[in-house]
Amino acid sequence: MLIELDFPAVLAEWPQLAKGVAWTLGLTAVSTVIGVAIGVLCAWSRTSGPRWLQWLVGTYVELIRNTPFIVQLFFVFFGLPAAGVKLSPETASIIAMVVNLGAYSCEIIRAGIEATPKGQIEAALSLALSRAQTFTRVVLPPALRTVWPALVSQIIIVMLGSAVCGQISVQDLSYAANLIQSRNFRAFEAFIVATLMYLLLSIAVRRLLQWLGPRFVYGR
Repeated sequence: MLIELDFPAVLAEWPQLAKGVAWTLGLTAVSTVIGVAIGVLCAWSRTSGPRWLQWLVGTYVELIRNTPFIVQLFFVFFGLPAAGVKLSPETASIIAMVVNLGAYSCEIIRAGIEATPKGQIEAALSLALSRAQTFTRVVLPPALRTVWPALVSQIIIVMLGSAVCGQISVQDLSYAANLIQSRNFRAFEAFIVATLMYLLLSIAVRRLLQWLGPRFVYGR
């Protein structure tokens, strides 16, 4: 049986694909900034915070790391309205992605913090730096430098995981591919194109983050 492929029929829908790419990158950018910030705060809490806060953050981390992202997304979008909190698909997606990335980045950053030599911290304190200054200027930059490759990989995983956000009508790349195949019945071609676009996005975002890290995040 000869299968005839019709990629032009899919590529003709390039405005929808471009819109999907824009939504995917937008969701990723917002969740990365907020999620990594939450990860830093949670990592500090687990290493230097009071015991009750360590327990609270530890519970959050274990809960998120041991449940599927799609369940977290559905809980935010379908579950919270039962408690009177109604969210748009885009807002629900960002919240779910932020919460997910925050938990994973917490453990990644915590590993970097715990790798900081104790003598380095004691030296900073002996120079009359406050604990906040010691953390932000002495502990955090080398910790981020150490774990940046792992953190970048986790950001890419979250970006790829955002494909399930199309299930709640967020117009990301996966939603675009599904919409196109529903119009022209070219499912094979549509999802091949989407797969290649996700691959290119992953490579581009990884290289961008690898470039941004030493220049704007943790210094050279």
